[in-house]
Amino acid sequence: MASFRIEGGRTLGGEITPQGAKNEALQVLCATALTAGEVTMHNVPDIRDVNLLIEALQFIGVEVVKLGGGSWKFSAANLKPELMLTEGFRKKATAIRGSVMLVGPMLARYGISYMTRPGGDKIGRRRLDTHVVGLQSLGAQFSTCSDSGVYCVTASDLRGAYMLLDEASVTGTANIVMAAVMANGTTTIFNAACEPYVTQLCRMLNKMGAHISGVGSNLLTIEGVNEMHGCSHTLLPDMIEVGSFIGMAAMTKSAITIRNTGYDDLGIIPEVFRRLGIIVQRQGDDIFIPTLDHYEVESFMDGGIMTISDAPWPGFTPDLISIALVTAVQARGSVLIHQKMFESRLFFTDKLIDMGAKIILCDPHRATVIGHDHEHRLRGIRMSSPDIRAGVALLIAALSADGVSIIDNIEQIDRGYQNIDGRLNALGACIERI
Repeated sequence: MASFRIEGGRTLGGEITPQGAKNEALQVLCATALTAGEVTMHNVPDIRDVNLLIEALQFIGVEVVKLGGGSWKFSAANLKPELMLTEGFRKKATAIRGSVMLVGPMLARYGISYMTRPGGDKIGRRRLDTHVVGLQSLGAQFSTCSDSGVYCVTASDLRGAYMLLDEASVTGTANIVMAAVMANGTTTIFNAACEPYVTQLCRMLNKMGAHISGVGSNLLTIEGVNEMHGCSHTLLPDMIEVGSFIGMAAMTKSAITIRNTGYDDLGIIPEVFRRLGIIVQRQGDDIFIPTLDHYEVESFMDGGIMTISDAPWPGFTPDLISIALVTAVQARGSVLIHQKMFESRLFFTDKLIDMGAKIILCDPHRATVIGHDHEHRLRGIRMSSPDIRAGVALLIAALSADGVSIIDNIEQIDRGYQNIDGRLNALGACIERI
């Protein structure tokens, strides 16, 4: 198990470019199973979760060629669905949550697929009901096919249907859309997730021959087609990295330029950090964060304490709640962080408290942060990364702290952030992988 040794208290500076979007990559990679044609992708991040999914695709017969520079070519002409039952595939599939999105495309193309309970972050309950009910609406049937808890999913004739999703699940929407593009007739999905990741997936599917309208909204209409073909697709910059770098710049009092942010697809993210008092300057498609000795949390118009909460898009993404929380530690003022969607995501705050942060964990979903206003520095400690986003929040805290910090279990960070130590060291950080 690897760890990071961080010498904190350094001022950073320079330019950094976000990787390709992790959450988008997991969706569009699964979409390659829909066609025998070649699919070329660009700006694919070199991170553990993505690489594991690529290995899983190779295991079931996808031909994969790495073109270099984040570009890959995929050919799924000779897929073997039965290999999804093997121990080798299950070992890879259960290590990542994105593997569940292979069910829809495999079902659409072959009429059979297998669902293994996926892995991913341990951040609370992450149910699969939306996937199952949506696919059942299209005519899929689920049955247990082994003692290991693998479900066999079959559909001799997928048919379009109207459905109102019980939750705007991103992966659930993606799975249902990928099944519906080759179903007979028209599928209407209301309360569909409309995150940029899903929008990008729909755009890619349309390039492959699908007929999806309403892209970017929560009402998708899909006219089924008989066959899909290859295409070329470029992934968006990772909005979670963009938010992480904004918070890091403020916490370390650093002037940083974030290049090629895909600003128009960031939604409310820049505004949320502005509410924390951070100056976020747009410069074309770049963002500049100037050196800030202080940043003050806004109050609501009635004088109430600022609340930052997550919500389905276009609300604030839950993947940045941990970053907003740690950024508030050195703000002037107080803020209530309300993590609505996952009941275990705020438990990393005990490590920040050990570092000297003033945080009241009200319950599993809410934490009140009383900012230090940079009058008191955090202190370096030894800690462990519980999940991807909390791990980077702790890394940001360690970069701003006095002394040396050790973060164990950094495999969690590597799942979602490409060469994060190397890229931050290029800005002047001192992070050693041990």
